[in-house]
Amino acid sequence: MHGLYNPTSPNIQSIRKIPGLTPILFVVLWSTGFIGAKYGLPYAEPFTFLAIRFTMVVALLALIVAATKPVWPSTPLHWIHSAVVGLLIHGVYLGGVFAALHAGVSPGVSALIVGAQPLLSATLVGRFTGERVTTNQWLGLVLGLTGVALVVWNRLDTTDTATIGFVFNAFALMGITIGTLYQKRFVADTDLRSSGFIQYSAALIMMLLLAFNFETRVVEWTAEFIFALAWLSLVLSLGAVYLLYLLIRRGTATRVTSWFYLVPPVTALMAFLLFDEQLGLIAIAGMALTVTAVALVNRRQ
Repeated sequence: MHGLYNPTSPNIQSIRKIPGLTPILFVVLWSTGFIGAKYGLPYAEPFTFLAIRFTMVVALLALIVAATKPVWPSTPLHWIHSAVVGLLIHGVYLGGVFAALHAGVSPGVSALIVGAQPLLSATLVGRFTGERVTTNQWLGLVLGLTGVALVVWNRLDTTDTATIGFVFNAFALMGITIGTLYQKRFVADTDLRSSGFIQYSAALIMMLLLAFNFETRVVEWTAEFIFALAWLSLVLSLGAVYLLYLLIRRGTATRVTSWFYLVPPVTALMAFLLFDEQLGLIAIAGMALTVTAVALVNRRQ
């Protein structure tokens, strides 16, 4: 047993009964993040945008916590663990992705860099959770990254020289990778309502510090921005993140992170349907390859 994770607890046993469509629903919801950023970022700087978003989420979670009275972490160390997860997944990851897009990195390049997460997770998972990655899973992870590269190939902007944007993307990659593994080891058996409140509160403080020190905090309250803010706050920060934590509780870290390979293909498909962006044969082949890769990683041994 590692950290706070207890697979025999009633809480965990109930999580194992989640319907099989949960990973698919998670991928679809998580994929809307780039779409929401595309709508909202023209009207607010990245850290300001996220500070407003996290303020809404913290307020909503405060109401939920007050109404449902969940169990809170029992020791100060448990509170710290939840705060660290919030800083990594919500602060470093989202802050890095939004800042990279704002700095001029194309969504294709950003998706490709962050798309390396399952492979990076596989190299670190033994140290964090003691899991063993099988040969078939390694093969699936490599195929998945190849598929992601094919999907975003026509969106790669080779003239992009926004170096600071690549640095932001690198921070985002490390944030989501380490944050997911940290959640699996130390925060897997906490109440998602109280833990979520702690996580988003920590991320909100981080975004406020960044916004007040490095941004003008000017916001254009257009219809597009309000829609993006509402969607990202309710559907992403509450819905998709909740599903992610349920998946982390239910499966191994390698299998959970492999689902992130499907995010760029689904995002590309959404962009094709919503914005009439090009979707060629190479991208379609990449989608097929990522689906095959995720199936290979998640195949029961």
